[in-house]
Amino acid sequence: MIGKGWFPEQTGGLDRYFTHLARELADIRGVEVMPIVVGAVSDDEVGVRGVAGHEAPLVRRLLAVSRACRDLKPPDVVDVHFALYAALPTLLGRLRHVPLCLHFHGPWADENRAAGDSSRVRHCFRRRLERAVYRRAARTVVLTGAFRRVLVERYRVSPWTIEVDPPGVDLARFSPGDRVAARQSLDLADGDFVVCAVRRLVPRMGLRLLLSSWASLLGQLGRPGVLLVVGVGPLRTSLEEYAAELGIAHAVRFLGRVHDDELPDVYRAADANVLPTIALEGFGLVVLEAAACGTPSIVTDVGGLPEAVRDLDPSLIVRGGSTTALADRLISAATGANELPSRERTRAYAEHFSWGSVAARAAEYMRRPPTRRLRVVYLDHTARLSGGELALLRLLPHLDGVQPHVVLAEDGPLADALVAAGVSVEVIAMGERGRDVRKADVGLRLSPLALASSVLYVVRLARRLRQLDPDLVHTNSLKSGLYGCAAARLARVPVVWHVRDRISDDYLPRGAVRLVRWMVRRQTDAVIANSRTTLATINVPAVSAVIYSVVPRVVEAGHSFLRVPEDGNGLVFGMVGRIALWKGQDLFIEAFARAFPRGPNRAVIIGAPMFGKDEAQFAADLSTRVRQLGLVDRLEFRGFCSDVWSQLSKIDVLVHASKTPEPLGQVVLEGMAAGLPVIASRAGGPEELITHGVNGMLSAPGDVGALAEALVELASSADLRCRLSTAARERACEFLPDRISPQVISLYHQVVARRTSETRLSGRIKG
Repeated sequence: MIGKGWFPEQTGGLDRYFTHLARELADIRGVEVMPIVVGAVSDDEVGVRGVAGHEAPLVRRLLAVSRACRDLKPPDVVDVHFALYAALPTLLGRLRHVPLCLHFHGPWADENRAAGDSSRVRHCFRRRLERAVYRRAARTVVLTGAFRRVLVERYRVSPWTIEVDPPGVDLARFSPGDRVAARQSLDLADGDFVVCAVRRLVPRMGLRLLLSSWASLLGQLGRPGVLLVVGVGPLRTSLEEYAAELGIAHAVRFLGRVHDDELPDVYRAADANVLPTIALEGFGLVVLEAAACGTPSIVTDVGGLPEAVRDLDPSLIVRGGSTTALADRLISAATGANELPSRERTRAYAEHFSWGSVAARAAEYMRRPPTRRLRVVYLDHTARLSGGELALLRLLPHLDGVQPHVVLAEDGPLADALVAAGVSVEVIAMGERGRDVRKADVGLRLSPLALASSVLYVVRLARRLRQLDPDLVHTNSLKSGLYGCAAARLARVPVVWHVRDRISDDYLPRGAVRLVRWMVRRQTDAVIANSRTTLATINVPAVSAVIYSVVPRVVEAGHSFLRVPEDGNGLVFGMVGRIALWKGQDLFIEAFARAFPRGPNRAVIIGAPMFGKDEAQFAADLSTRVRQLGLVDRLEFRGFCSDVWSQLSKIDVLVHASKTPEPLGQVVLEGMAAGLPVIASRAGGPEELITHGVNGMLSAPGDVGALAEALVELASSADLRCRLSTAARERACEFLPDRISPQVISLYHQVVARRTSETRLSGRIKG
């Protein structure tokens, strides 16, 4: 094992992780550990060798580590935790042919730049050295999905070799203990609101932002507040001066370096631990230390921090770089408006992270080669959470035996959601001219600049696909189908086009229809259509399948979101989805006004315009029409919401009013899964999902009168709503992940087997 330093002589997170892992590995039967670090070592319980010193010249340190590696008996595996010290022995020295397992703790070059080293030469050297060592690894371990993305995007490490494995915590040393005694030891009153921040005092930790938030909070707290800042670093003096400038020096204590035996009392005394990081955070070991003491951490949405607390309480995550967001969350915690998780629940969460289990998994990584699963690259042009993207997000975690890697043409919410779901993702940004081409401009109307941008992107993507060497490519949208098929052909990788749009003249320009149909027929190995309606609009290739979108199980058996309104409150009718002319929000407004000119029934429209000025203008026209109809008090625009289920739980009837046939109508499936009565347009995909009067209602598309009649019929019969709810949930069970994912996997294997057979036949013919 090659590390940087030995804890506690070196107190960084990397050194703590390395030391704990080495000790735990040494206790595993059949494992012999030989750790090598730079600097002093206070004990030799696991045979650790400390060489040179951290103040020694760089060349001397590098040679000392290399000599130490040379003097050891030949290892079976080299476990690298710090690229600088591992470079000589693993790239040029005795260990260059030994299998390498890499533990990635962060981008060393970028961290030095963030700490103030502006030398471009040193940054370039560090980055190149890191990349050389990282690419040498047969297996790489990262603490979070966010750092997996860093490795893939910045260092071009193969995603197929990366394991995400969170760190551990010393559950004996860090324990709830006596909170009253802890406060007394720090001279804190029982009624104080106490927050701690255990951080290196460097710019990327965001401590100036924390001080600003603390100043905002103190004026609204209504009781004494104390901020405990633990740690050392070059910013201490400037932070103390800033606290004085803000007038909060009396409420901030800079404790400096706290001995590891005393640190648990700091966590025990605090109501909350705060990590206000603004850049480059891999996990934050202090989150687990505080949690083991029963203290929850409020963190920014930077790097891997959200992954460290999301399963405990998502409300602990605030927007990075925002003084207001952090101050508001601290105030809500102090006042009880948004309570923090209990100390018992927080400790129970920490108990899932033991160093023994971390070491056991690490030993397993090193004993066995990575399992070879089907490697599939998924392509999508957008990172917005629209229908097709949500469908992909819900499918990928359930594809057993498939190793997915998603390549997006832009960054955005989808990338974050994929990381949260444990899916590997990278962004290869496409120029705006190519990415923002509208459906109406696909084909002959494409501008030369947009065409050039698209061609260049195809070349870049093909090069990346050759590096990734997947078994197949799966394109998830219309645009990604066009450029993805071309790139996959250049890279000589089989491609599956997931068609989620009706390829017809009422949906696309005629030239685009001809282009897409030709590419689907000639440039793909297989097609997945999201409905029979969609499949009927394309020229079917040899391998094709209708596979509907996945819906998660959102309610337990015997329950649903269906509500029983209190007397006099009326029903809430809702539309959910992107605001666009063809989606029919205007029809819904007119039908609601006609069905319920007065009374307690209300309406909500959930969604926002997402693409282009035309949709934004349509949204403005809708607001005007609501005022004209006198519905301002009874119809609400709620805007975009990423959590569709929370919105479905607040409505009684879901309305789908598309004017042109929907390819599928994913929101219809979502409403049925939630157990809501659904009214949908009698055209396209919804007609395949709903049997009228059995598990939903169907209305003629574009017919305001027919939609109004359906609204009235459901409003007047609680029995009908209940019957449709029960049948809708039963129908939705046919689209659960365990029903849909085997269909996708079967098609993948069919494509790969067919390509393998063709390759063998071609080889025999050439022979």
